[in-house]
Amino acid sequence: MKILFFGRGAIGTQYAWAFEKAGHTVEFYVREGRKAIYGSHVDLEMWDARKSKKDRRTKERWPIVIREEIPKNHDYDLIFLSVNPEQVSDSAKYIAPRIGKATVLFFCNFWRNPEVALNPISPDRIVYGFPGAGGGFEGNTLYGGLYKTVEFGTFASSFSDRNLEVQRLFVDAGFRVKTPKDFQSWLQNHFAFNVAMEMEVLKSGSFKKVVSSSESLAGIGSNMRELRLVLKAKGSQLGALTRILNVLPPKVVGFFLSKLVFSPQSISYALVEHNHYQVGPAVREMVVEARKYGIEAPRLYAVEKLIMG
Repeated sequence: MKILFFGRGAIGTQYAWAFEKAGHTVEFYVREGRKAIYGSHVDLEMWDARKSKKDRRTKERWPIVIREEIPKNHDYDLIFLSVNPEQVSDSAKYIAPRIGKATVLFFCNFWRNPEVALNPISPDRIVYGFPGAGGGFEGNTLYGGLYKTVEFGTFASSFSDRNLEVQRLFVDAGFRVKTPKDFQSWLQNHFAFNVAMEMEVLKSGSFKKVVSSSESLAGIGSNMRELRLVLKAKGSQLGALTRILNVLPPKVVGFFLSKLVFSPQSISYALVEHNHYQVGPAVREMVVEARKYGIEAPRLYAVEKLIMG
């Protein structure tokens, strides 16, 4: 399969590496002028949870192919779209007239209805999924990791042939596919958890500081208690993690996350510590939702003034 990755972000780059290792052809599309900045390779320092524990650390200089345009007569089989939530609509408008015969994989953290945001791309050309990956760049070095599991969903009554084909792509590359029944709710629960973490990032200054502090991690639990109300008002089914964080005392949540999830030697810590994503848009979107439903969310409203721009 020939795959075009839209942008050279941390998540897409790691999946591109995995797919190339599995025998596929991968290329990156970037905005004009970025090719010279990014160069012809990426230095990878990452975890790969598909492998045995002793072989999970990867350090490699990986040559990449970068394009600054998407020709209308291209032969890509798949366009891999993994961008920030606020970039989805503009990305879809750019891709739509250049889609050719390709399938578009929507692999994003998202709150609203993706079908609406991806207009004018025809719904029958879109596959919906969610990555199990993370990390960030320091210069030209990517620090991060891949979990073995990825999520796939649909807003139709059954999976399309395109969706099943993309699922096979991941399975053949060594990933395990999970298919939540209510994919919209799954996306919204994950988005809410990200917002709960971003609220702490706004207060502390970085993702690394949040996952290095049991107090900040406890704050995530407190934040989710408020965001749970937004999820319920939205009509989302509460996920297992959301329910657990609502029941456990915040201090217990902080201890649990610091010792069992984000310990400094864990893959979860590695996926977050180099994340330099500019937080704010997702939090602002949740503020709007909370106010729309008249929800009391003092912790959420208190961080609104910390959002720049």
